[in-house]
Amino acid sequence: MKREIRDDYGKHFNMALAYQTLQKYFGHTSFLPLQEDVIKDILLKNDVFVLMPTGGGKSLCYQLPALLLDGVTIVVSPLIALMKDQVDGLKANGVDAAYINSSLSFDKIQTIKSKLLENRISILYVAPERIMLPDFLSFLQRLNISLIAIDEAHCISEWGHDFRPEYRQLKSLKEHFPQIPLVALTATAIPEVQKDIITQLKLADPKIYKASFDRENLFYQVKPKDNAYHQLWEYLKNHKRDSGIIYCFSRKSTDDLSSKLREDGYRALPYHAGLDSDLRTETQDKFRKDDIEIIVATIAFGMGIDKPNIRFVIHYDLPRNLEGYYQETGRAGRDGLESDCILFFSYGDKVKIEYFIGQKEDETEKRIAYDKLQDMLNFCEGRTCRRKTLLNYFGEVYHETNCGKCDNCLEPKETVDGTIIAQKIISCVSRIKERFGVNHIVDILCGSRSQRLIRNRHDTLTTYGIGKEYTRKQWQAFIRELVQLGYLRLDGDRYPIVKLSEKSHGILSEKEMVLLTKPAEEVQIAQKYFDESFDRELFENLRGLRKRLADAEGMPPYIIFHDSTLKAMASHFPQNLSDFQRMDGVGESKLEKYGELFVEEIRGYCKERNIEPKPTSVHSYLAKTTTSTLQETLELYKQDLTIEEIARKRNLAISTIASHIEKLILSGEEISIDKFVDIDKQKQIVRELSIPGSKRWASIKERLGDDYTYEEIRLVSAYNYVRSAAAELI
Repeated sequence: MKREIRDDYGKHFNMALAYQTLQKYFGHTSFLPLQEDVIKDILLKNDVFVLMPTGGGKSLCYQLPALLLDGVTIVVSPLIALMKDQVDGLKANGVDAAYINSSLSFDKIQTIKSKLLENRISILYVAPERIMLPDFLSFLQRLNISLIAIDEAHCISEWGHDFRPEYRQLKSLKEHFPQIPLVALTATAIPEVQKDIITQLKLADPKIYKASFDRENLFYQVKPKDNAYHQLWEYLKNHKRDSGIIYCFSRKSTDDLSSKLREDGYRALPYHAGLDSDLRTETQDKFRKDDIEIIVATIAFGMGIDKPNIRFVIHYDLPRNLEGYYQETGRAGRDGLESDCILFFSYGDKVKIEYFIGQKEDETEKRIAYDKLQDMLNFCEGRTCRRKTLLNYFGEVYHETNCGKCDNCLEPKETVDGTIIAQKIISCVSRIKERFGVNHIVDILCGSRSQRLIRNRHDTLTTYGIGKEYTRKQWQAFIRELVQLGYLRLDGDRYPIVKLSEKSHGILSEKEMVLLTKPAEEVQIAQKYFDESFDRELFENLRGLRKRLADAEGMPPYIIFHDSTLKAMASHFPQNLSDFQRMDGVGESKLEKYGELFVEEIRGYCKERNIEPKPTSVHSYLAKTTTSTLQETLELYKQDLTIEEIARKRNLAISTIASHIEKLILSGEEISIDKFVDIDKQKQIVRELSIPGSKRWASIKERLGDDYTYEEIRLVSAYNYVRSAAAELI
């Protein structure tokens, strides 16, 4: 019987029990941002909409309540592979979970149904097609259902990039189960899609949670495609043991590239819709089990990629839109460790995409697709922070001036005085009456003898041939950058016309100077330093042990432990089960099953090399490696600087540094908040946090008044949670 989570007040939860459950089954001792608030609302039986990026912990938002509520939680999931991954992971954590889909025999499905009727399963995964079958609906209505979760909820929206008609049927769930709370979860949804999800699923006055789209551990880079295979080879030679996905535009390029990689010694296989279904399943299974390192895929390799240790996602060809790009890059670094997202950019790819858009019959669909492609081009060509552009697209404001994790921030493009360049272009646009596109303007500036140009007598213009100092590609880049900067605008979809804007006149009248990006001369992929905060040899030994155990059990290695957990072991060298349990990701079930084997491997390694283990204090629950930006803040904290001083030194907002400190506290670092928050204020905030009812910071801030800041509340809240969790574990 599941333990009661409510106290005498009815709407205030014994969160110590939630923390115990979190540690027991999942091996964590703190929640990621928003998880705790989402879980509380689910336990209050509210409908909830959750927008949380890949790696942000969506699954836990319904998995943990399933262990606290009586009855079964039904999870609607789109792919068989994704269901199997989730259920294998839950079972490894000691959770009674199952899935019902077409991969199971009739007898196996009947066995699972019997267990459900006996209330012996906590979480059941089903496909959207199956849950809406009349017979299956009738069966579900015989169960004690506590919650229904719709994963990948963006598939219900026609506005989304991954619409699936079978998801539309889910809008009648509320009619069949009106009293059961519904939670819709997605990692990728622009504002229109978010509204559509809530409307289509008929969520009743839902609590809405939107986590930041920012994936701090991802490094974004866009490089002009110039001998793409050589560029790829230069990158891969430093990442031979890393798992990665390479996305290609067509099936043929997928097959060709994977074949070439195998010839060069890489374990790579293709994945696309033209392959036999069984072969695709076999390929994905090899990737999950680390039997191959690289999948070369079309977008057919979509949802259901639950592998946490993907260290790079490379777009060998231009993506069609930013939603798809964000979702595909989001498959990298799900374990929170640093990973690369590299895009090779070519205007030849743009033409290919435009051709396929042109085949669409619906004019509205066509217009939307062209607009999305233009947004993708703006992302590739921009010289501002990639992260800022990406987040702005999804409606999120990014306040930092330098993210430190993209090519534009780490290696800003050199600018030149482009006033004369801009004047030549704008003058040319004016003289041809704003009636032609980019390529025609470039032809004029470069002095082309094209028939169209001569036919229009544009070889007689004063701007004809005045731009021979730059190449055609460079002039095209200048024009596109002027469009981005607002000095020109494009009118039309597939063949847009270049028009003047209000800002154009300032250039022609010489009242304004414009800086343009200096033309690139050499194309290289930035290589980052390896993380040496852990013992790499021990890490590889532990990976080997994990692989042997996983192969023996017929499961992917990451089901046993994530790379982040192995790196924690290779950093702290736990010598006994007590210390081993303090590694993040080690729950009771995995401690019992694998603890002795891993501790023995670590002890033997340390003995051979005379390595002294690092002590792990009671507060070091999360022996996770911190990201470089958190590490930098931590080092400044150790210099006894205030939050304001750290913010000034790093040229970041105070709220950002407070967020860093919060994450460091939750990750187990020994942080004292006394110098950040007055002791009396701490006591008052703790009292407010203990009041039964909502623990939303906004309501707490309102009660406390203007003398208290959100930064003070978040730091005390984090410190209080860690201290409470520690008390429960001692």
